[in-house]
Amino acid sequence: MIIQILHKKIIHTTSTIKGFLALLLMLYSLSFYSQDSIVAAIDVSEKNNIKFQENFFKALSEKAIFNYKKAIEYLQNCNDLIPNSKSVLFEFSKNYLKLGRNNEALDYVNLALAKDADNLWMLTHKVTILRRIANFEEAIITQQKIAAKHPKKKQTLVYLHLQNRDVASAKKVLTELKEAKLLNSRLRQIQDKLDNRPSRVKKSAEKPVNSDFRTAFKKEKTFTNLKLLLNELTEKNDTDLLKYSEQGLALFPAQPFVYLINGKALNNNKQHKKALLSLQNGIDFVIDNNKIEAKFYLEMARAYKSLNNTKKANSYKNKAAKVLK
Repeated sequence: MIIQILHKKIIHTTSTIKGFLALLLMLYSLSFYSQDSIVAAIDVSEKNNIKFQENFFKALSEKAIFNYKKAIEYLQNCNDLIPNSKSVLFEFSKNYLKLGRNNEALDYVNLALAKDADNLWMLTHKVTILRRIANFEEAIITQQKIAAKHPKKKQTLVYLHLQNRDVASAKKVLTELKEAKLLNSRLRQIQDKLDNRPSRVKKSAEKPVNSDFRTAFKKEKTFTNLKLLLNELTEKNDTDLLKYSEQGLALFPAQPFVYLINGKALNNNKQHKKALLSLQNGIDFVIDNNKIEAKFYLEMARAYKSLNNTKKANSYKNKAAKVLK
């Protein structure tokens, strides 16, 4: 009898548990259906936004490993999902610039700036493109816009004016920077060279017939004559290399070749800190020339090695190898 009573209670309890579980299952099913309905009701733009972010991240990842064409493909996916995002337009520009497609790079950064005209990073990038295509006049206008809100950025105008062969404007900006106490050591050195700049003889594009390059340069102080002379002095390891490279800096303050040779001459004379300063000044004038940029880095590495700074020396050697890839 007792066993029968217990059996009935167990059956009753089991039925109750089953009923409870069934109720839970039903409630869960209703809840799941409700959630599924909510998911289905989410705006399509939400899904597009997720896909956009995924493709944008992939584009950044590809750019980081120098796969610029693949990055552009992912950016195109982004643009299809959410058209004309300024971030995507800006990334398009950066990747096209890396591929050497300068006109497309300029078009895209202009589209991005149409949405955010005062964006510092995009304006700075535009100046880089304009320097690359040697449009220094427009680069100056853009840099002036940057400098209006960021006075220290006015320093770049000195280099741009010199690249535009406008020494007078460069000197004017240098004076303004000095008055504003924004003249750094690199620009002070340039100002000193411009203030002590000798008068130049009318430029001639013809190669000198005289094989005595010293005489030719003294007679006619053109960049062609100077380059021939400096190359000859470098080959012969002549001690006059420093003297003539210094003259060259005063005459041609926007020519990276002269800074490179001056840095080499200073290294030869064990003036390594001065060499670094000259090389740092000159590399600002290097535009779209990987070979000469690598030479600057190697000469910097040489200076740092002589100063027993192995870490810096190796860093610049790696930079040289990277730009030559």
